Parts: sequence; structure tokens; C-alpha cells
Amino acid sequence: MAKVCQVTGKKPITGHKVSHSNIKTKRRFLPNLQTKRFYFVEEDRWVTLKVSTEAIRTINKNGLSTVIKEMRANGAKI
Repeated sequence: MAKVCQVTGKKPITGHKVSHSNIKTKRRFLPNLQTKRFYFVEEDRWVTLKVSTEAIRTINKNGLSTVIKEMRANGAKI
């Protein structure tokens, strides 16, 4: 699977690895993704999402139903 957050859309970015002698080589910065199960009360089922830690905080703050409603409005299948 792709290393993309299902809620926020975060994905890997590229940059430079800089050595002590200041030699720059390409590298990837990966998002901190976690596979997490949430209980969706409205549909009485468990939902497994691949989310970043920022998205987990967003779900805790706004609620799972609000986040899923926004995801479905953007065309995500859950």
C-alpha cells in the first residue's frame, strides 16, 4: 500500500541527507503512519484506517463521524 494518510493526505516528501562534510544525497521523509481501528458508532462497526499521528489527534478532537463525513464528501470509500 502507498504511504499516504487516508485522512490528511500526507505522503512522503523528498529532501537531502547532509553528511558531516556537507555532501548532499537524496532521501525520503516518510510520514508517521499508523494502522488504527476506530469504532464507528453510527454504523455499529469497526473501521480500520491508515492515518498519521496528526490525523489521530484530529479524530480525537473533532470526532470520528465528522472526519468520516468529510472523507466521504471528498470521494473516499470507507
